[in-house]
Amino acid sequence: MRFSRMINVVGVHAAGELNEVITGGVRDVPGRTVFEKMRHLETKDDWLRQFLLQEPRGRITQCVNLVVPATDPSADIGFVIIESDYYVPMSGTNTICTVTALLETGMLPMREPVTNLVLEAPAGLVSVSAECRNGKCVSVTFENLPAFVFGLDKGVEVQGLGTIMVDVAYGGMIYALVDAPSLGFELVSSEGADLVAVGERIKAAAAEQVPASHPENPEIHTINQVLFAGPLGDVNGERRARNAVVVSPGRLDRSPCGTGTCARLAVMHARGQIAAGQRFVHESILGTEFVGTVLGTASAGAEPAIRPAITGSGWITAFHQYVLDPTDPFPNGFRLGDTWPGEAAKATNKKKAA
Repeated sequence: MRFSRMINVVGVHAAGELNEVITGGVRDVPGRTVFEKMRHLETKDDWLRQFLLQEPRGRITQCVNLVVPATDPSADIGFVIIESDYYVPMSGTNTICTVTALLETGMLPMREPVTNLVLEAPAGLVSVSAECRNGKCVSVTFENLPAFVFGLDKGVEVQGLGTIMVDVAYGGMIYALVDAPSLGFELVSSEGADLVAVGERIKAAAAEQVPASHPENPEIHTINQVLFAGPLGDVNGERRARNAVVVSPGRLDRSPCGTGTCARLAVMHARGQIAAGQRFVHESILGTEFVGTVLGTASAGAEPAIRPAITGSGWITAFHQYVLDPTDPFPNGFRLGDTWPGEAAKATNKKKAA
């Protein structure tokens, strides 16, 4: 049988969040930087996202990473992060999963007990230290790009909720952070559908009412993530909290969210709630954990920022070959409103317009 496409991927999850890492079947894409490569895929060659992430091959709870040659000579390799609705400049779980796949499959050499790498993400260079033992990538620690606060306690008018207060911060993506208890949430699995519905409403309102643009790269702009923040606590000198991040087009991040943790660290630092070097254990709605640390201060343009580091682990789950039969009626996949909430909203809006 002849296939018109065949793409090899390694499935990996980090703290419950499913990623796939492309290891074959896709050649390099144009661009002088990895950010430009990302923009090329987004604006001129979006078939890969549709093919791998939409049904019948993909699903809403999945992300994919395209490994590309680095364009910066100080980086070992580059990667483009692709989510259901967005190409994002940085992601913690995608970093952890990509490093795990690269080292455990031998695409990059593993050195025990520690492998040091530099990855080129669309947002910039990310230094990685991977603890390795007996051929296994046991944990991944990465120093993220500088994280900073756009504004604290910003009032946002949300339909059905009135005025709510959000903190807006950058941790690799731009987040609106919301106090979960103030909206009656305990951040447990049974609240999942309500968290998504409320989070998408907050995101839409905050994106419109609180403009945000990265001071060094204006192409990174607009609030596109909502983080429901649980209460801060202390256990044996380390800070702990639970959170839930809503990812468009309408689902919860299964992990504690790496860039969300960085954004929360920036807010905590701005409020004097964490010291440099102090551990912050961030829990997901599943109870899985990432450990965040403020390594020191930095700047992003004229904005004061922190240097955040995140530690987490990934586990390989599968090796897949995705193929396209030339007669397949769904070469770019499809979405149905039963599991893709954004599609249900689009259908409703079309009816109203008619």
